[in-house]
Parts: sequence; C-alpha cells; structure tokens
Amino acid sequence: MFSCAEGRSKAHFQPRPEHQGYAGISHGGVLAALLDEAMVYAAVTLGRWVTTAELTVRYLRPAPTGQPFFVAGEVVRHQRQMVVCKAEIRGGDGELLAFATGKLLQSRELREDEQPGRTQSGTGTL
Repeated sequence: MFSCAEGRSKAHFQPRPEHQGYAGISHGGVLAALLDEAMVYAAVTLGRWVTTAELTVRYLRPAPTGQPFFVAGEVVRHQRQMVVCKAEIRGGDGELLAFATGKLLQSRELREDEQPGRTQSGTGTL
C-alpha cells in the first residue's frame, strides 16, 4: 500500500520468493516497477493522471527477498505537461539499494472519486 500526499509517496514492501530473479535476490524488474509506481503515486497528488514516458533505474546493491524495504517517490519538477520525479528503495537498515528518475506525461484531471487519499492500493501487494 502506498501513502501519498503533496508530491510524495511511500510504501513498505517485503519481497517473497516469487519476486526473486536469482535465489534469494529480488528481480530487478520488480524493483523497477516499485520505483515507477512510487513516482506515479507522487505525481498524481498534483491532480492529473500520468503515464511514464521515461524511466531510468540504477541498481546499487542486491535486494534480498524475505527482508522488508522502504520505497519512496517525490516530484522534483512540475512543468506544463510533464512531471519529473525521483524514487528510491532502501533496505531495512537504511542502505540505498536502487534509485530512479522518471519523466511522466500528464493527462486528464482526476475525478473527485479518483483523488489520492492518505492510502492507495498499489504495488505493495505485487
């Protein structure tokens, strides 16, 4: 579950065995998806749906399965049709495991029933 407000998002995630690439190590695609979602949740707090146009991921350390980590996203810059964001994944000990930057294109305004609340369902249940 992601919580999001005012251009920021955050979630805790504990990868399970089905999230691994190599034995005991989370698959990089799962990490990329979490980083992308963190940026999307941060960006939609601005009031519009977004679509990821560009995603750059940097992996620093293996992310073990079975150990929780923290995902956070933040809006860096908001232009007319584009939102630039960053996101990171940290291990339970606070060590930076991966980070990303992204460019997200804005589309239609969110309806009242689509507005992000304090908690939104999302990739926390991958």
